[in-house]
Amino acid sequence: MLAGLSVLAAPEEGVPAQSNSQRIIALLDIKGPIGPATSDYFSSSMEKARAMGASAIVLRIDTPGGLSSAMRDIIQDIITAPAPVITYVAPGGARAASAGTYILYASHVAAMAPGTNLGAATPVPFSSPFPGGKKPGEDKKEKKKGAKDDKAAEDPITASQRKAINDARAYIRALAQMRGRNVEWAEKAVTEGESLSSKEALAANVIDLIADDITDLLNKADGRVVKVSAGETKVATKGGVLREIEPDWRAKLLAVITNPNIAYILLLAGIYGIMFEFYNPGVFVPGVVGAICLLLGLYALHVLPVNYAGLGLILLGIAFMTAEVMMPSFGVLGFGGIVALGIGSIILIDTEAPGFGISWAVIGSVMAVSAVLSFTVFAMAAKAWRRPVVSGREAMIGAAARVIDWQGTEGRVRIRSEVWRARGDQGFAPGDLVRVTAMDGLVLQVSPAAQTKGTDDGHSA
Repeated sequence: MLAGLSVLAAPEEGVPAQSNSQRIIALLDIKGPIGPATSDYFSSSMEKARAMGASAIVLRIDTPGGLSSAMRDIIQDIITAPAPVITYVAPGGARAASAGTYILYASHVAAMAPGTNLGAATPVPFSSPFPGGKKPGEDKKEKKKGAKDDKAAEDPITASQRKAINDARAYIRALAQMRGRNVEWAEKAVTEGESLSSKEALAANVIDLIADDITDLLNKADGRVVKVSAGETKVATKGGVLREIEPDWRAKLLAVITNPNIAYILLLAGIYGIMFEFYNPGVFVPGVVGAICLLLGLYALHVLPVNYAGLGLILLGIAFMTAEVMMPSFGVLGFGGIVALGIGSIILIDTEAPGFGISWAVIGSVMAVSAVLSFTVFAMAAKAWRRPVVSGREAMIGAAARVIDWQGTEGRVRIRSEVWRARGDQGFAPGDLVRVTAMDGLVLQVSPAAQTKGTDDGHSA
């Protein structure tokens, strides 16, 4: 990042073209996995670059790859850009792997810093690795050995992977043809996962130049003739003023919540918060916080490649664990809920693109906490079942009571600090200890009990 740079307003209509000393070069930075937040930042930055009248846009990139949908959005913005887009893989040690390779091929000028690399553009398998451990290109070797490809008996997963590879190969081939770059190597990067260093890429006509830094890049790119959306134009970067466009608050927020781990935690926090509010109406705080977290989590999942079977399993797991609290199932519902939650969490994000999987540590932590809560509730319930009954009809039968007053066969007794009407087959004197033998509605049937010391409420000491 270049500190202290600001975005300038677009020049007014009728103002003469900028001189070399006033020429503006917009600088954008993409670092890390490419996802919805990245494409949103790039799109808004291109609008700002157009508004400031930038004569060229420099995209400094260092990425391991990312989501295909976000990559295609970025490439569409590059192709339709009114000013040349110069993609620069930097600094030294950076890479433009997978999605980064496609973006580099789509750019009007492709450049790399010394010590960088690109390639490995094979589509990452969706939901599962290559069947049988086979990599793209191995089918050809098998055919050379005489193996026949029986399409009727093809594994459906293999067929879908082959379609993805063919689509990606056609896409990067079209980009290479459009920019006049090495088509053959572009296809190998997709089908065989090949990679090149910066020097090898320049020699193979994959990139246009190698630059030591931004200043060297602007000097070397100047004067090149490229084709933009409006037609051919000459790149004018030498002596220009560099202006960095940083992500705004919306892009920063999107970058945070579209992190699969954060989206996953927001989703669960939202569900648990709303559930707690239903259990304790009137608290409001968990309900409000839970609703906000749930909406943010759902929005994040909306822009991420979500497996809805995984989302359904997560909801089912939480429902089972909730049911475990509400009804005795001897742990069956709780255990089933934990299993469903774990499986749903693993398959929730429907891609293995770098940086877009849910961390095993996060999944394990959530499952551990859920298991502790579930089995703690189960243990408390089991302990309550083993505890002697202390209320109701069962607790009254056999309990000791103290006579308060008595006339004939009826009177009043004190039991557990309560005064009850009582009947007996004989007369009793105030202070006598009696034992409850039966209940008839709200009247106790009592009989004599051994005279022992007792408390005032009838409990024997």
